[in-house]
Amino acid sequence: MTYDNTLKYLVEQYPEDFIRYLLASQATDIQILKTELNQEPIRADSVTFLQTANQILHLEFQTLPASTPPLPLRMLDYWVRLYRQYNCDIEQVVIFLKPTTSEAVFVDQFTASNTTHHYRVIRIWEQDPESLLLSPGLLPLATLARTDSPQNLLQQVAVQVSMIEEEATKQSISVCTQLLAGLVFEPELIRQFLRREDMRESAIYQEILEEGLQEGRQRGIEQGIEQGIEQGIEQGRQSELRLVIRLLTRRLGSINSQLQSRLQELSLAQLEDLGEVLLDFASEADLMNWLNTIES
Repeated sequence: MTYDNTLKYLVEQYPEDFIRYLLASQATDIQILKTELNQEPIRADSVTFLQTANQILHLEFQTLPASTPPLPLRMLDYWVRLYRQYNCDIEQVVIFLKPTTSEAVFVDQFTASNTTHHYRVIRIWEQDPESLLLSPGLLPLATLARTDSPQNLLQQVAVQVSMIEEEATKQSISVCTQLLAGLVFEPELIRQFLRREDMRESAIYQEILEEGLQEGRQRGIEQGIEQGIEQGIEQGRQSELRLVIRLLTRRLGSINSQLQSRLQELSLAQLEDLGEVLLDFASEADLMNWLNTIES
């Protein structure tokens, strides 16, 4: 969940960087579309509309190749739903994040009788980091790129992060970089080059992540930060609750006490589901409708 949400955040905040990297286009007339597609709801990772080109860029980020249903079928399903809804050119890209020898990361099409559907696959560990180092929104991905000297690459990314002038942007990119770097680097090495203080100072992530880690440990999680911050979030219901409340407050403003009481009653699975949809909420009424739906 951590890596997925981190990358969704990066695409939403820096869509031009991803469009320039993946489509070689300098589009500015873009629109972030809803990622919940019609029919029986499924949720894509990122869907961006390039208005002038009348084109959609659909991204899926995969830490591991295993998927249910299988990823090729999912990509076909996404394409059909997007094309039905928007009737335009759709560029689909799957970005695999973590190095693996699995043959599944080389599959770039769905094939069945009378049906073949193609999409692009990027194995980020094979990519030249130079193009990723040019844009703030791509710096976190650069830590996973091809290199003969991982430590030097991490240091290079950290230098680029430190050169970002706007402090809030620098903190957010630093946090995302540390989270994604955790896929391939030991925490001690990450701390050598990137400010741990950015985690604590970030209004978006660190306070929540740190609380999640601590409470996750209290619930008997054997793996701490050495194996990633993700365990602390996913295993602690209270940490997930704090995350959801923080994001809802950021999205909607203060949440009234009655709604907060109802949030307290949600299970971990329900909180994770809410975390996936809350960015689509425009008001407290949307939150209330969602709560009424799951309670009915």
